Amino acid sequence: MAHIEFAEGLPGIRGPLAFSPATTKPLCDLVEVLLYGPHTLTAAEREMIATYVSSQNDCYYCQSCHGSTAAQHLGGNQADYELIDQIKQNYEAAPISDKMKALLAIAGKVQKGGKYVTTDDVEQARQFGATDKEIHDTVLIAAAFCMFNRYVDGLATWQPKDPDIYRKIGKQTASLGYARRDWKKPLEAVATK
Repeated sequence: MAHIEFAEGLPGIRGPLAFSPATTKPLCDLVEVLLYGPHTLTAAEREMIATYVSSQNDCYYCQSCHGSTAAQHLGGNQADYELIDQIKQNYEAAPISDKMKALLAIAGKVQKGGKYVTTDDVEQARQFGATDKEIHDTVLIAAAFCMFNRYVDGLATWQPKDPDIYRKIGKQTASLGYARRDWKKPLEAVATK
């Protein structure tokens, strides 16, 4: 049961977003820019960073939603979902680029604390082709998702365990993004789209 009362049928971050409309727009605008806007990293790669950080923070809702969205951006087949699971378990062994592995290493260090990121980590990412903008945004995505994960878990929000729900949420997010979604719709309304 959530620590405060949210509208029924709103899982994870949806409950707090509906509860506090004044903070919804800036939070959604931030995540829209970070994960969905134009970028040299694909939307799938940016969602992978969000997913990995959320898995390291043990935020079930965020890692499930963003993992599903990443898989949908990749094509949405079973192999795409398996890749996302591999990244959460051991990104170094996953079949992703060395650049992406270096960026995930940075994201993982940000998750532990910003001062864990070293000059060597940044140089490693650059050696594999990461731009300063990609490094910057990796750090910002990781930091933002530490905040989002703590927002979701700190209020003990409802986090359904049915993977099909997250597949539907991921499909919707991959097509609509974040800023254009109606966060007040109950889960049933989301799941039917």
